[in-house]
Amino acid sequence: MSDLFRLDGATAVLSGASGWLGVSMTGALLDAGAHVHALGRDEGRLRAALGAAADHDRLTLHAIDVTTPEWPDFLAGLPRVDVLVNNAHVGRGGSLRTATADNFDEAFDLAVKAAWAGLNAARPGLAASVAAGWSPSVVNVASMYGMVSPDPAMYATEEGRNPPFYGAAKAALLQLTRYAAGELGPEGIRVNSLTPGPFPSSAAQENAALVEQLRSRTMTGTFGEPDDIATALLFLASPHSRFVTGSNVVVDGGWTAR
Repeated sequence: MSDLFRLDGATAVLSGASGWLGVSMTGALLDAGAHVHALGRDEGRLRAALGAAADHDRLTLHAIDVTTPEWPDFLAGLPRVDVLVNNAHVGRGGSLRTATADNFDEAFDLAVKAAWAGLNAARPGLAASVAAGWSPSVVNVASMYGMVSPDPAMYATEEGRNPPFYGAAKAALLQLTRYAAGELGPEGIRVNSLTPGPFPSSAAQENAALVEQLRSRTMTGTFGEPDDIATALLFLASPHSRFVTGSNVVVDGGWTAR
């Protein structure tokens, strides 16, 4: 069973690799045997976040902003792409009252337009993967707040709330996933979304009141740890999930089920 979701010989691309979940996903792809192209806006931050893994012989770091032409240009230059993970994100807070048009533009640029541009640019590389007998997988990392609304009462300040532009962009990403799966399925390319629930960062876990709120709203009475999302990613990335496309795999402790 430990070998079921191996990715030996595969080429994987992951944006947002320096984030809380991105670090774990990078490590999981490496441990499964893939060569990983890990992207972030700042290489220094990437190295700091990934620690010793940054020097892994199957890991290549790239300082690329996925909202710029560098992103599709990079993907178009790869001869083969077996796994593409769209995970870029920027953390901001706010409410309907405090949100700006620029906030919405930024959120949609990162979550939706970058996924669309990257997927189109990677199509030749994904097609090469199909030709090599693989089952290439695109995984769009969404959010439970693309499915349900955050509760304003959970947050101590208006500025600290999960903002409206974040969930709106993630909801759009879920629909883009379904659309892309329908268009690319006949070509042998799978597209799925991965939806994390409450995965508070180490800094957020220092807020005891917030931690208690998160725990009380899941069915398991716990919150997610980064490795919990990594295992779901490996399932979607592996050719053993070749009959899974257009799906949204929710890893949220039951948060969105009630």
